Amino acid sequence: MAPTSTPQTPFGRVLTAMVTPFTADGILDLDGAQRLAAHLVDAGNDGIVVNGTTGESPTTSDGEKADIVRAVVEAVGDRAHVVAGASTNDTRHSVELARAAEAAGAHGLLAVTPYYSKPPQEGLYRHFSAIADATGLPVMLYDIPGRSGVPINTETIVRLAEHPRIVANKDAKGDLGRASWALARSGLAWYSGDDMLNLPLLSVGAVGFVSVVGHIVTPELRALLEAHLSGDVQKATEIHQKLLPVFTGMFRTQGVITTKAVLSRLGLPGGPLRLPLVELSEEETEQLRRDLAAGGVQL
Repeated sequence: MAPTSTPQTPFGRVLTAMVTPFTADGILDLDGAQRLAAHLVDAGNDGIVVNGTTGESPTTSDGEKADIVRAVVEAVGDRAHVVAGASTNDTRHSVELARAAEAAGAHGLLAVTPYYSKPPQEGLYRHFSAIADATGLPVMLYDIPGRSGVPINTETIVRLAEHPRIVANKDAKGDLGRASWALARSGLAWYSGDDMLNLPLLSVGAVGFVSVVGHIVTPELRALLEAHLSGDVQKATEIHQKLLPVFTGMFRTQGVITTKAVLSRLGLPGGPLRLPLVELSEEETEQLRRDLAAGGVQL
């Protein structure tokens, strides 16, 4: 059973988009995935997103994706929402992934905008609707035009919100004005998918975060959220500003790369990367250390 949810917070409030741990020889580390998921929930996460971009989903097989879902659900599924990335730029393949995630025990699905193909808005509407029709699981859209090449337009979000199983949106569009209109008109639960904009998106109605930096600063993210919810704008702003060097440092390059570097320093499961991702150079590692130290995180 998934933890209790509400229409306003169908996947909780603080979720981390978890890396996929690998062994030294590049094999899926399911024990590491379970230990890391448990660590993240212990730190204060309401949910774990697996098989997203931060989980290196472009380079894991369908079988590995299902194995990760099963392992993480077994580890934390009674304490946190386990949301599985289940979308590619191929709608038929995405439907297969969605059904496999449901069979493996996922509590919800994350469906990203089809990338590279640059479909029109009608294509996006049919793609997301097909995924939502494929299972009984609630779906979180993932709007990230910087990776996909195509934004989900407000009118399309409003149309998709009419589907009974499309309940949320992960917003990495970087446009607070468009977010405000889409949020107000769709009624979807809105999650920040851009750590730098966590607080600004809360201010226009977001309910929580799907975070990468949650691997290392979940307590601070929760404190920021709780300050905002209690009306203590000054405290929320102070926490946001303290974390600015962390946000900056973790995204100087691809977030999976920096996250796995940090996890290695902290003795947590992560392991190597799969090509085309590569490890940080010594210079980049030192810059990351300085960035995190400026935000109060010591490696």
